[in-house]
Amino acid sequence: QVQLVESGGGLVQPGGSLRLSCAASRSINSINVMGWYRQAPGKQRELVATISRGGNTNYASSVKGRFTISRDNGKNTLNLQMNTLNTEDTAVYYCYANFDWRAYWGQGTQVTVSS
Repeated sequence: QVQLVESGGGLVQPGGSLRLSCAASRSINSINVMGWYRQAPGKQRELVATISRGGNTNYASSVKGRFTISRDNGKNTLNLQMNTLNTEDTAVYYCYANFDWRAYWGQGTQVTVSS
């Protein structure tokens, strides 16, 4: 099993930046795919970005060029650097891990982009 705990959400003005982190309860070297999803009010949960154990990344078109996903194997942490945020990025952001053919989710962290 894997427990995931997100941190780093908050309120930011349009054009600002935030860095989300997700701490895993086990070595992320053993986790094939990790990623970030988000869910805005009244909308379905959507993919933001994923990263494989080998470092291959995949981004939603809406965040490509603004967000960067990374893995810190030494700290067993998944990160999401979010730059040039806009109001459409407002959502609850969830950390995701695919381990041993099962999906694991964190509890979510709120990101609000507003002036």
